[in-house]
Amino acid sequence: MQTASNPRSTVQIAGHPVHVMLVPFVIAFYTGCFAADLAFAYTGDEFWARGAYVLLITGVAASALAATVGLLDFLFEPRIRALNAAWWHFAGNAAAALVSIVDLYLRWREGAAAGSHDYMWMSLVVFLLLLFNGWMGWSMVYKHHVGVADA
Repeated sequence: MQTASNPRSTVQIAGHPVHVMLVPFVIAFYTGCFAADLAFAYTGDEFWARGAYVLLITGVAASALAATVGLLDFLFEPRIRALNAAWWHFAGNAAAALVSIVDLYLRWREGAAAGSHDYMWMSLVVFLLLLFNGWMGWSMVYKHHVGVADA
């Protein structure tokens, strides 16, 4: 059982924060998109461009779900909002989502394969934001014990 001494997640299953369960999917999809963009740039094989497009779609969908749960934790736990790392995590994830949505729109407009070369820099920016956001999330859990039981 989680004690009241640590900030707690408001959306949880059996005491386990749901946001933390969803984040690995977001990381995998966006990292896979960047890797597929690199593969397309190297090989020119449109398979990789289509793969990047599908990974971007699933990344945006998974991100929407993880962001919704994370936002609920952020809004309903004042001790989370009091953390500087939480604000940076929030802002970094919002930026990654915005870049990904723009990237998805541009690729959709031009066709999955056509836009992959032109917009690969966006998947790189998102990948770099994921590294920063992970660092801030790590800080929240391991330094500030957000969602961690003392028992």
